[in-house]
Amino acid sequence: MSIKLAVPCLLLLAGPALAADPLPDAIAAPGETVVLSVHAEGAQVYECKAGIDGKLAWAFREPIATLLSEGKTIGRHYAGPNWEHADGSAVAAKAAGNAPGTTAADIPWLKLEVTTHRGSGVLTPVTTVQRINTHGGKLEGSCDKAGDFKSAPYSADYVFLKKD
Repeated sequence: MSIKLAVPCLLLLAGPALAADPLPDAIAAPGETVVLSVHAEGAQVYECKAGIDGKLAWAFREPIATLLSEGKTIGRHYAGPNWEHADGSAVAAKAAGNAPGTTAADIPWLKLEVTTHRGSGVLTPVTTVQRINTHGGKLEGSCDKAGDFKSAPYSADYVFLKKD
């Protein structure tokens, strides 16, 4: 095979690998367009609490994460759940769908519906938030003392969308 023929063949082979896999139906947002996509690094915080059965277990309390774009901090993510952009715009949302993470140690992928907007800026038109590409964040093991806190590091990508 000549070099002239090999290069186009390699480009054809590389094409499909560059395309993103479709998201699971439970978190897809058909008819919406991306406003902003960011990477988050942080922790999922858990509290030791008595369950319905009276036994102590770790219960999710809140996320604490830094929102990054091109390696720079552009906002934060915290309890609510809330996402706050450096331009002063912010949204809060509630879960509307989920899909399993890639491994058993990964928190689920989520689709969240925006319930409130604050400020004015890039997040102002956002109606849906997707949490995808999660890594880590699940906490395993028992807890011994009610009221104890423990965090599990995680990373994820958050995609902010608006209705067309």
